[in-house]
Amino acid sequence: MCGIVGIVSTEPVNQQIYDSLLLLQHRGQDSTGIATADGPVFHMAKARGQVREAFRTRDMRSLLGNIGLGHVRYTTKGAAEREEEAQPFYVNAPYGIILVHNGNLTNTRELSGDLFSIDRRHVNSTSDTEMLLNVLATELQGQITGLELDPDQVFRAVELVHERVEGSYAVISLIAGYGLLAFRDPYGIRPLILGKRVTESGSDEWIVASESLVLENGDYEIVRDVDPGEAIFITLDGEMISRQCAPNPRLVPCSFEYVYLARPDSVMNGISVYEARLRMGDRLATTIETHMDKGDIDVVMPIPDSSRPAAMQVAQKLGIEYREGFYKNRYVGRTFIMPGQAQRRRSVRQKLNAMGTEFKGKNILIVDDSIVRGTTSKEIVEMARAAGANKVTFTSAAPPVRFPHVYGINMPSRQELVAHGRKIPEIARELGADHMIYQEVVDLQAAITQGTSIEQLDMSCFTGDYVTGTVTEEYLEWVEKTQLS
Repeated sequence: MCGIVGIVSTEPVNQQIYDSLLLLQHRGQDSTGIATADGPVFHMAKARGQVREAFRTRDMRSLLGNIGLGHVRYTTKGAAEREEEAQPFYVNAPYGIILVHNGNLTNTRELSGDLFSIDRRHVNSTSDTEMLLNVLATELQGQITGLELDPDQVFRAVELVHERVEGSYAVISLIAGYGLLAFRDPYGIRPLILGKRVTESGSDEWIVASESLVLENGDYEIVRDVDPGEAIFITLDGEMISRQCAPNPRLVPCSFEYVYLARPDSVMNGISVYEARLRMGDRLATTIETHMDKGDIDVVMPIPDSSRPAAMQVAQKLGIEYREGFYKNRYVGRTFIMPGQAQRRRSVRQKLNAMGTEFKGKNILIVDDSIVRGTTSKEIVEMARAAGANKVTFTSAAPPVRFPHVYGINMPSRQELVAHGRKIPEIARELGADHMIYQEVVDLQAAITQGTSIEQLDMSCFTGDYVTGTVTEEYLEWVEKTQLS
């Protein structure tokens, strides 16, 4: 999971991209990068860490040009500690291409061999993004018949990328001297949205980004989501051309975007993240009522911030008092996306503090958005008990995470997942809770897709059903072996 943005403007884009990345910081905090194009010349700055600490005035001054892209990284492939793994990536032929990517490729073993033995391309990192860039560059090179590049050649190259690449990918790239190219995998697993604004002189300016809040903050009109399999090419003078580049596209967005990853003020695939989380709370409340006597609950508390909408609805529907018992230190990053289990564990206590007056002698029902490794949840239960809670019921607005997520979320190993191989009462004992209640899979699906034409979500981490159809048991074992070694 990463955050990406690309802008074609009539004025310098460096500050616009920087501001956009600040809004996407919740999607990744390992590293960040910005690239711009000034005519045929690329300028790039990237570094480890968060946006505010990564870029200096000298960096911003060097990022010249009216077209550019940016990225915030949450490591799923490659090493978090290596600055050279940060995006964007660059190749010098054909023309010069810079690319950022949100997602995760699932056929990197095959691609690595093909890039070396067939394409004769050198990949200088362990990043699947650099592989994707080189596949695009190879296919684009094969379409060029003269000196000039036209949109038909670009779209044909994307068609061939779809044929070669498996997994999830939302991509934004710059082609030197020509414009910006954006495309989305044939299942639309990772989000990408298109926006437009018109200048006073009547010129069109364009933006593509991971979340709609970026568009709204920049006063862009939301045009639409980029369709699964679709490619969008925007020329340097602001002409936008689009084409479907996949033979059988089908929208199957990632459910975890709505559970945790996205900001609540975003709209993805026509679904309000905030409203989806409210509906998760409504359905979770019904499940709670069937599993326990609500008279045994004194207060409902969220784990701030992403579970707050669901917790509010649980409290309202059950008719139980809603209280904020945990205070969040907003200067600590999201613990789920911390690189490394030890760092996650240390960060929980730094991130949250339990206020004793809200816990003492009470039966507490805690609502979290999801439970993955259980590190945060176990610490939270201990904090609630230390603050004086009488009983602790822990609930999750998402079903048990029992399977690896291979499409761009760092859940590579079944052994890391607290729900893998355990029944719900066993999970409760592992976390130290008196009672444990999870959302049902069908209820999560219904809460997210209600009122839409979307028929399916990627829920592989809950069900073990991988939408691309190419994820085998052998692949999962290989991922676990390589990630844990």
